[in-house]
Amino acid sequence: MDWLRQVPIGQYVVGTPSWLRNIDPRLKIAWVLMFLVTPVLAGVIWRVFLAITLLVITFCSGVSVRVWLRPLGWLLVLAISVGIFALFLPSGEPSAVLPLRSPVEVSGVVLQSPSWELVRIGPLQWKTFSLGPLVLNRYSIALAIKTSTLIFTLAHSVNLMLITTSPEDVMWSFNWFLTPLGLIGFPIKRLSFQLLLALRFLPLVQEELQNLLRALASRAVSLRQLGIKSSLALILSVGERLLNNILLRAEQGADAFLARGGVGIPISYFKPRTIAGGGMRWLNLWCGCLLVFVLSLRGKYGAL
Repeated sequence: MDWLRQVPIGQYVVGTPSWLRNIDPRLKIAWVLMFLVTPVLAGVIWRVFLAITLLVITFCSGVSVRVWLRPLGWLLVLAISVGIFALFLPSGEPSAVLPLRSPVEVSGVVLQSPSWELVRIGPLQWKTFSLGPLVLNRYSIALAIKTSTLIFTLAHSVNLMLITTSPEDVMWSFNWFLTPLGLIGFPIKRLSFQLLLALRFLPLVQEELQNLLRALASRAVSLRQLGIKSSLALILSVGERLLNNILLRAEQGADAFLARGGVGIPISYFKPRTIAGGGMRWLNLWCGCLLVFVLSLRGKYGAL
C-alpha cells in the first residue's frame, strides 16, 4: 500500500479546481514569506493569529480534505507535543526588584518581588530517580505557545503552497523574483532549474524510502529482538542504502539529460495560465490588498 503517497507532504496534487489553486504563484510565495518572516521577534498574540489564519485558509481553500487532513493532523500532534515539552522547560525569571533605599532606612518593611509562578508540580520521585519540581509560569507558557505555533506555521504554510502550486509555477515565480539579480551576472536560470529538479525529486525520495521499508516489513524484522546495537546498525545501513539509491537516481537523471543534448526549455514557457488569462485578476488583487493589510497589522500589533 502506497501510504507515503497518501500523505502528500511538499508534493503538488492535481485535484478539483479551487480559488487557492488559481491565485498567482507569486502572491502565494509572498504570503508564505509573510508566514515565515513576520513571526520573528513577534509576540504570542501575533503568532496565534497567524496559526488561526492558516487554519481558516486551509478549511476554506476548496482543496480536497484527503489532501491536507493527514499532514495537518500529524503536524498538529508534533506542534502540540513540542509545546508541552517546552511548557516544562526552565525559563528565565524576571530580574529581582532592587530597593532604591538602604535596608537600614526601611527596617521592619519586607520587600517582596512579584511571584510569576502559576502552577508548581513536584518534586517527582521514582525509585532512585528524583526529578525536581516542575514550575509553570508566564514565561514557560509563552515559550510553549511560541514554539508550537512557529512549528505549525512554518511547516503548514509551505506545504499548503506546494500542494496547490505546480513545481513549474514555483520555479517561474522564483525566477521572476530574482530577475533584478540577473543584471549583475547572478545565475538565475541555473538556480531555477535546480529548484525544479529538487521539487521533482521529492516523490522519488519518498518512493525509495517506501521500498526500503517494504523490504524490512517483508523480512519481518523486529527491532526489539535485535537489541540496541543491532537496531542502530540496521537503521544506519538502511539510511546508507537510501542515500545510495537517491544518488543513483540522480546520476541516471543526469545521464538522460546529457543524452538529449542538455537543452532545457525556456523559463518563459512555464508561465502559468492563470496569469496569461484575465479571469482571476480580481482574486489576485483582493489577495494582494489583504496581504498589505496583514503586514500593516504586524507593524501595529505584532510586538504584543
